[in-house]
Amino acid sequence: MPSLPLTLLSDVLAVCRLVPDAPLPAWAAGPGFVSITRTDEELSIVVRQDRVPANVAAVGPWRALKVQGPLDFALTGILAALTAPLAQAGISLFAIATYDTDYILVREETLQAAINALRTAGHRVAA
Repeated sequence: MPSLPLTLLSDVLAVCRLVPDAPLPAWAAGPGFVSITRTDEELSIVVRQDRVPANVAAVGPWRALKVQGPLDFALTGILAALTAPLAQAGISLFAIATYDTDYILVREETLQAAINALRTAGHRVAA
């Protein structure tokens, strides 16, 4: 796998969990990074931490590293190339894929260690 270019997003994020049939909350709309996934078991929302109400189940703070895209759907091993060095460094992550690219979220307290691990693996991280 060639070296991947990544960019650190400025938003401080939270991963939130709501019941599966919850309506999309107004606080999820707005500027910055937002990812919404509904399954039969839950409604998961990743959003700027400062927009999450106190009564919502949430884990944070997270920081997002964006793979510079767009990425071709035929490419393989993108996430593996990013997750392997993080796993070897003992860093947990939350991955999100979009139509154009992939995002790796790491806990804010492990951000510098994650950047170091990715750079050591040959990836280019603009932080």
